[in-house]
Amino acid sequence: MLLEGKVAVVTGSGGGIGREIALAMAAAGAKVVINDVGASLGGEGFSTSPAEQTKALIEQRGGQAAINTDSVSEWDSAKRIVQCALDNFGKIDIVVNNAGILRDQIFHRMTPEEWLSVISVHLNGSFFVSRAAAEHFRKQESGAFVHMTSTSGLIGNFGQANYSAAKLGIAALSKSIALDMQRYNVRSNCIAPFAWSRMTSSIPAETPEQKARVERISRMGPEKNAPLAVFLASDAAKEVSGQIFAPRMHELFLFNQSRPIRSIHSENGWTPERIAEIALPAFKANFTPLDRSGDVFSWDPV
Repeated sequence: MLLEGKVAVVTGSGGGIGREIALAMAAAGAKVVINDVGASLGGEGFSTSPAEQTKALIEQRGGQAAINTDSVSEWDSAKRIVQCALDNFGKIDIVVNNAGILRDQIFHRMTPEEWLSVISVHLNGSFFVSRAAAEHFRKQESGAFVHMTSTSGLIGNFGQANYSAAKLGIAALSKSIALDMQRYNVRSNCIAPFAWSRMTSSIPAETPEQKARVERISRMGPEKNAPLAVFLASDAAKEVSGQIFAPRMHELFLFNQSRPIRSIHSENGWTPERIAEIALPAFKANFTPLDRSGDVFSWDPV
């Protein structure tokens, strides 16, 4: 019961990875606020059914849960999500920023609306909900944030400029929270989940290579990500902050973060010509290739 006595808010927990995290946190002793607007994968529509289904599952297993259907993408509604935890359970200890939508489109065809809608839910939503909880965490001098990033941002992917930018931004947001709030014993970490869910069911499967990749991913249920989320939210992870992890079937990965990898010096400074003549050849062997997530994680999940 790693989360005995804790109160958790899990956004986007009406299904998929979010639901499995909410169920696992309740099983670990937490009281859970299930936040979900019940929208489609693209963010359209509204329904209370997904959240109600998650709540019913938690209660059937002896846990406690409350429902909130506010959107993460607006500041006032994000504050209501956090307030729901306070109203129902008297406090808040954990925030899991999982809510998301997809509007995949090749970059030169992506509309401003497709860009803004994805940024709004993923990146702005993670900020708004985290910021709404931060004051309570600061006052009680404890708290844990778990954010969902993605290899689409950490590594790269085709046709997901909006999603990739948001997810890499979330990694930077998490690191900033970890730095700014460490004095208050508040931790912030990221998970780059691997799972077959609504978010991955839209992955193209037209070429033999794409079909093979989708087949590999489809073996991984969303529940594979829940144990890591529970651990990171618990006091067992009190020394873990500012990190990026990925669970993949029975594998766990720790991601590196951007650091200088090569340097050269010129005592007389640089001109564009000298950069082309000297710096480029020196740097070229260390360039990061234009890999996509599937290129880096090219072996079958184990």
